[in-house]
Amino acid sequence: MSSISTESSPSLSLIENGGGSDKRTAELSRSSRRAVQNLSATSLMRNRSDLKMISRVRWEFMRRMLTNLQEVLLGTKLFLLLPAVPLAIVAHCYGCPRAWVFALSLLGLIPLAERISFLTEQIAFHTGPTVGGLMNATCGNATEMIIAILAVGQRKMRIVKLSLLGSILSNLLFVLGTSLFIGGLSNLRKHQSFDRRQGDMNCILLFLALLCHTLPMILRFTTEAAGGTVTNGTNVLVVHPTRSEDGSDVLFLSRASSFLMLFAYLAFLIFHLFSSRLTPPPPPQREEEEDVYDDNVSDKEEEEAVIGMWSAILWLITMTLLVALLSDYLVSTIQDAADSWGLSVAFIGIILLPIVGNAAEHAGAVIFAFRNKLDITLGIALGSATQIALFVVPVTVLVAWTMGIEMDLNFNLLETACLALSIVVTSFTLQDGTSNYMKGLVLLLCYVVIAVCFFVSNSPSAETITTNHTLITRYVVVY
Repeated sequence: MSSISTESSPSLSLIENGGGSDKRTAELSRSSRRAVQNLSATSLMRNRSDLKMISRVRWEFMRRMLTNLQEVLLGTKLFLLLPAVPLAIVAHCYGCPRAWVFALSLLGLIPLAERISFLTEQIAFHTGPTVGGLMNATCGNATEMIIAILAVGQRKMRIVKLSLLGSILSNLLFVLGTSLFIGGLSNLRKHQSFDRRQGDMNCILLFLALLCHTLPMILRFTTEAAGGTVTNGTNVLVVHPTRSEDGSDVLFLSRASSFLMLFAYLAFLIFHLFSSRLTPPPPPQREEEEDVYDDNVSDKEEEEAVIGMWSAILWLITMTLLVALLSDYLVSTIQDAADSWGLSVAFIGIILLPIVGNAAEHAGAVIFAFRNKLDITLGIALGSATQIALFVVPVTVLVAWTMGIEMDLNFNLLETACLALSIVVTSFTLQDGTSNYMKGLVLLLCYVVIAVCFFVSNSPSAETITTNHTLITRYVVVY
């Protein structure tokens, strides 16, 4: 889960627990030992472990090891998908069809991504809310970052940009739209409202990210239209590319914008973790009706760590390595899967990867909306979109720079237009601080239109466009 939380801030406590009166805020602030996991998507995915049999084991070391295995591997409702991890490895090693390797890797990433969030929150129990919030802010979208960096290493810039853009669009339109739609239908007779300040802050940051994505594209178009210096020969017209035409200015602007986006994200973290306690609390609301939607995890329960800190760190390293392995399979087989299934790489990267890869977190957002806890839903959907736009994307650009690979923030016209319109629609949807199923339906329809657009489009890869542009600007032969 990528929403940032800490018990040191009343406003953040309010956001995490779905809003409420000042009395409820005071009650939550007194529970200062409650960790950041209290109401997360991971909590909803947990299975209550029955440790009666394990407690009968004599040896303490064996008992701890079995407890860790029980909590990490079987302590999630997604444990049925864990066999896809070894199956993907076996399919890769024995030369099975690459489309099957892609499908198994994609399924295996679902429980692994959820377990990384669970282990991050377990570590947060031992390190405190501030450090835990920082870990959540950096590891909330670890799967997307690993896939992007591995794709950069294989110089598949098109897949990098499509997967990152798809994650943002998925959170803004699909996750938020589904949550508002189902939440509105299940709470027709209830007044649905949320803290509008949370949506305003995230939308402002998303507009900043949009500006950083749009300017490199505009700079590319303007320099291409301006042209370079022309020298006429007998039969040859030579065009000498300017510094802007060969992409160096676009690359410089992208890297500078990446530093600025990281600075903005750091300021966002500082504001949430330290400065937001200075902001006034939201206006009092009427007491919410008692929550009749019971789940395995209640918001009134005191959560506690179920595994030790060092065990959680070791498991986190193991899960991260498995995610990296499956992500490598995913990146190397995505083209074969697209050819085998008759789908475009753009559709798989923008639609399929984000939906399946973060299914657990998305389900958590929908469940919270079903229980009329829209502030937590917004924290999941908008928080994840903001983290990808302001943290994962610039980090990927800078990592590519350190690897000697040129990656810019020019996501092409169609992709950037979809991002811009999605942010605008989401901002208008959240501007009044209320929700209903019609708003969710509109967001879902916007996502369906974008999905159909990329389903029918077969735009050339960014690498091909860049290569052709470089060749054309070097020389043009006229007979």
